[in-house]
Amino acid sequence: MSRTILDVDDELLAEAGKILGTTTKKATVNAALKAVVDREKRRQFADWLKSGGLPDLTGPVETAEPDAA
Repeated sequence: MSRTILDVDDELLAEAGKILGTTTKKATVNAALKAVVDREKRRQFADWLKSGGLPDLTGPVETAEPDAA
């Protein structure tokens, strides 16, 4: 992990900390970065699904007939 000096909006950082449930600046920044990355990955996955990413799962689902006892 690298060490970086940043100028951060204190009010925005405090608000993000409340939303994310974090108690330190480091935890807030790391949680916010993770949230942005996770959101983008979900958006990309949704776009992939919309473009036909799972073509075999778009039709009706066949159900197995119950075993006759």
